[in-house]
Amino acid sequence: MNLKMPALAKAFESAGFSHVKTLLSSGNVVFCAARGSDAALQRKAEAAMQAQLGTSFMTFVRDIGHLRELIDADPFARFRLPQGSKRVVTFLHEPPNDFPKLPIELQGARLLALNGRELLSAYVPTANDPVFMRLIERHCGKAQTTRTWDTVLKVCAAGEAMRQN
Repeated sequence: MNLKMPALAKAFESAGFSHVKTLLSSGNVVFCAARGSDAALQRKAEAAMQAQLGTSFMTFVRDIGHLRELIDADPFARFRLPQGSKRVVTFLHEPPNDFPKLPIELQGARLLALNGRELLSAYVPTANDPVFMRLIERHCGKAQTTRTWDTVLKVCAAGEAMRQN
């Protein structure tokens, strides 16, 4: 993101979001907000970044309850993944209208399933360039963000801990 996480947190706080916490260094932000659609919260976050930081990044908002449902569904369990596979989730703003039949595979990277606004993928890491990202961008464009399954688990855990406090 080329952005310091404390500055990102301050931008979210300036927009009126509370209990703001950044996770990792890739722009993951957990926060509390008054009820609103994902799109409205995305616009609010992007406007706050622009106002506070002079730049804005495309945001993808998901309620912690939604992430918990995704995790509890264990969506990767039905796929036979090679040993050492990385599971990833690509977050989209809207479900794509025309999406090719899945699964799709390219050099060990596999697009597995489309679950509403989330695309499930897996790949085996190699020393080469990230083939899986080229495959995702080919079918989803650049208006998306991709996180490892482990990151999704961490974000959900942080959000659930926040709800309990």
